[in-house]
Amino acid sequence: MSDAAQTAQDKSAQDKQAVAWLKQASGQVKQELGKVIVGQDEVVDQLLISIFAKGHCLLEGVPGLAKTLLISTLAKTLDMSFKRVQFTPDLMPSDIVGTEVLQEDPATKMRSFKFMKGPIFANIVLADEINRTPPKTQAALLEAMQEKRVTAGGETHVLDLPFFVLATQNPLDQEGTYPLPEAQLDRFLFKVSVGYPTDDEELEIMRRVASPIMAENEKGVQKVMTAQQVLGVQKLVMRVPVADQVLQYAKNLVRATRPDQPEAPDFIKNWISWGAGPRASINLILAAKSRAVLNGSFAVGFEDVDAIAGPVLRHRIACSYTATAEGVTTDQVVDKLLETVAKG
Repeated sequence: MSDAAQTAQDKSAQDKQAVAWLKQASGQVKQELGKVIVGQDEVVDQLLISIFAKGHCLLEGVPGLAKTLLISTLAKTLDMSFKRVQFTPDLMPSDIVGTEVLQEDPATKMRSFKFMKGPIFANIVLADEINRTPPKTQAALLEAMQEKRVTAGGETHVLDLPFFVLATQNPLDQEGTYPLPEAQLDRFLFKVSVGYPTDDEELEIMRRVASPIMAENEKGVQKVMTAQQVLGVQKLVMRVPVADQVLQYAKNLVRATRPDQPEAPDFIKNWISWGAGPRASINLILAAKSRAVLNGSFAVGFEDVDAIAGPVLRHRIACSYTATAEGVTTDQVVDKLLETVAKG
C-alpha cells in the first residue's frame, strides 16, 4: 500500500471514530438539555444539525414554549458564550454591532475613538422577537450572519468562531411587527416550528416550574463539548461524502419548487408564487451531512435529505393567493413534493 493510500485509510478511520464519538456526545447534550427542557426533541435535533452545519436558525412559536431557555441551556452544554438581544421598535444597529466611543488617555490626555463591541460578539446570539424591529436594524445582522464579521467606523471586526444567530419570532401578533425580508430569511439554514407540548409533557412542565426542581436542574447543567470541538465537528461534516444520486435528488427537490421551471409539478405552478434559490440546494446537502453524522453515519442517504427538507424549504417558498385561499401551507407543499420527486 502506498503512503498516500495509507494516509487516506488512516484519515477515514479517524473520521469514523469521530462520528462514533459525536453520536455519544450529542446524546449527552440531549440528556443535559432534558434536565431543563421537557420534550421538544425534534427542535433540539434541528438546532444541533444547524450548529454543526454552520447554519443559523429561525425559531417560530407562540410565547411561553421555552425557546429562550432552550437556546441559553444549549450554549451552556456546548461551553460557548451567549448573548441575548431583545428586538424592539427603537433598537438601533449600533445596539447590536457596537459603537465607537471617544476616550481620553489618563496619562497623555490624548483622545481617541475606541470600538465598544456589541452583543453580536458572542458564539451564540439570540435575536429575540426579531420581527419586532425595523428592517434597518434587522439588516445589521446580514453581514455578520453571512461573512462572520461586522463593519463599524470604516473598520472590519472579525467575529469569534463558532458563530450562530438563533432568532425567534411570534407567529400570532401582526401589529407592530416587521416581516423579515426574503434576503434575510434566506440567511437562515432552518426555520424551526416550535409546537405545543403533549399532555404528559405539559403536566411535567407544571411540576418542575412550580417547585424548586427547575432552579436545581438549571444549576446542574454540565458542559459536554467545547467551542473548539464544535469547530472540529463542522470540519468533519464538510468531509462527509455524498453520492451523486443523493445530490441529484436534492437538486431536483429544489428545482421542483420553482413554478417557472418545466420540471415543476402542476400543484407547484398552482400553489407557489416563487420557489427556492440555489442556497436551498446547498443547505439541503449541508444539513443532510450534519444529520447523517449526528446519527452515527459517515454517508448521506435519501432519508437524511427528506428529514430536513421541511425546515430548509418552508421559509424559501411563497404560497400563491390560490394556495392561501385553499388553506394550503408551505409545509404541506414540501410534504407533497417529497411524495412526488423521484429518488435515484
